Amino acid sequence: MKQSMEQDAPIGVFDSGLGGLTVMREIMRQLPEEHLLYFGDTARVPYGSKSKRTVCRYSRQIVRFLQSRHVKAIVIACNTASALAFDEIRDEIDIPIIGVVEPGAMMAADTTKTNNIGVIGTESTVKSGIYDKFLHRINPDITVVSKACPLFVPLVEEGLWEDRVTEDIAGRYLHELKEYEIDALVLGCTHYPLLRRIIGREMGEQVKLVNPAYETAKSLKVLLTEHDLLHPSGIDDKGPTYDYYVSDGVEKFISFAGDVLSCHVGKAEVVNIESY
Repeated sequence: MKQSMEQDAPIGVFDSGLGGLTVMREIMRQLPEEHLLYFGDTARVPYGSKSKRTVCRYSRQIVRFLQSRHVKAIVIACNTASALAFDEIRDEIDIPIIGVVEPGAMMAADTTKTNNIGVIGTESTVKSGIYDKFLHRINPDITVVSKACPLFVPLVEEGLWEDRVTEDIAGRYLHELKEYEIDALVLGCTHYPLLRRIIGREMGEQVKLVNPAYETAKSLKVLLTEHDLLHPSGIDDKGPTYDYYVSDGVEKFISFAGDVLSCHVGKAEVVNIESY
């Protein structure tokens, strides 16, 4: 009985803001039986320009909140938090946890034919060198070219996914990447898949865009299976539940989530995350 209760528990997914909804979307598609609980730290976004100490503190608070909701597993749907806080948090909790960096790196290594891989992300993710580390562990011959794109997150959160301003900024950021013969580009921030069209047009058809959100959902299914926590298929007539929590800005979140997710988002609840 205990095991079935654990299998029926929700998966906690968290991000610095709204970008992690791209991971949530992939989990919904690939694990349609699972109950999901999403937390977006919309009061303190972005994480990408903050220190490791601050990102670790924020991440611990969110993990404590998710544990209070009795989640069976946690997905850090944020590249910055995955890069700076994953190892510490994994060692502190006793439930399965997964980040977005390693699955994305593995797919990039599988995708490249030239061993030249580009990575775009926040300042903190790029500075951490986390993608370089994972990619060189997989294949020491890989050359990694990284570029911080700090304005992409606020542009996404303002809904400017196909705006001329975003096109101009993308051109500035990605121009120097085009000087290297990369054939795979890791979208190293969960906001960036929402700019996929603009980034793809700028880089050209010869560059394969790697979306860590998609790969993370695949890796999550493997992790749940290994821990015997996968939701039993076909036994819940009510279907999965999706609950949303934010630290600020409910109305904006609901509007944004409705554009990203394939299901209707009717409500979200504000959490005083500093109390955790």
